[in-house]
Amino acid sequence: MSDRAPDAEPDLREAFAAAAKRSGLGRVAPGETPTSSALLAAMGGVRGIVESVLPGLGFLVVYAITRELVPSVLIPLGIAVVFVVVRLVARQPWTSAVAGVLGVGISAGLALITGRPEDNFVPGFLINAGFLLALLVSLAVRWPLIGVIASLVTGEGSSWRSDRAKVRVALIATLLWCGLFAVRLGVELPLYFAGETAALATTKLVLGVPFYAALLWVTWLLVRAAWSRGPADGASEPESEPASQ
Repeated sequence: MSDRAPDAEPDLREAFAAAAKRSGLGRVAPGETPTSSALLAAMGGVRGIVESVLPGLGFLVVYAITRELVPSVLIPLGIAVVFVVVRLVARQPWTSAVAGVLGVGISAGLALITGRPEDNFVPGFLINAGFLLALLVSLAVRWPLIGVIASLVTGEGSSWRSDRAKVRVALIATLLWCGLFAVRLGVELPLYFAGETAALATTKLVLGVPFYAALLWVTWLLVRAAWSRGPADGASEPESEPASQ
C-alpha cells in the first residue's frame, strides 16, 4: 500500500482542482476581465438560470393559485424532468439537469410524506447550512475557502497563503459568502416555522439567483484584483500558525 501513497495526493488534488474549475468562480480565470456575458456563462448560461428558477417559480405560482400540496410539488418536478429530456434529445450535457431533478424530487417527496408544503424547502435549508458550515470551518482553520478555490483554478497551490493581499481578499470573499447563506437561513427559517409557504417561496426566489449573481460578481472582482498581481507585488512572509495546524 505504501508504494501507491505518493500517487494518492496528486489524484485528490486534481479532483479538487477539477471541481473548483467547474464552479462559478472557476469558469473564468481570476486574472480575466469580468464581463456580463462571462458572468452569465459562469452561472450556466440562460438555460442554466431558467432551469434553476423555473421549478421554484412553478411551485410559487401553483401554490398561490390552488393552495394544494400535490400539484404544487409535482408540477415543478415535471418541469425539471422536461429539462432533462430536452437536453438528452439535443445531445447536450445533462448532468446538471439530472441533479436538478434529484433536488426537486427529494424536496417534493419530503413534502408529500409529511403533508406540509413548507417542507418542500427543508433540503434547501440543509444545503445552505452545509455550505455555511464548510465556509466557517475553512475560516477556523485559516484556509479561507474562496482562496483555496482560486488557487486550485490557477494551479498556484498553497503559495497564495504567503501573500497577505491574497489572504485578505480570500478572507473577505469567504465572509461575504458566509453572509449570503446566513441571511438566507435567517430570513427563510422564521417563515418556515410560521408556515408562511407562499412568502417562503417568494423569498427563496429573491435570495436565490439575483443574490448569487451579485456576490459571484463581487467575488470575481476581488479575486481578480489580488490574483492578477505578480507574486512580488506585496508578497510577505506567511503568518505564523500554531504548531497543531
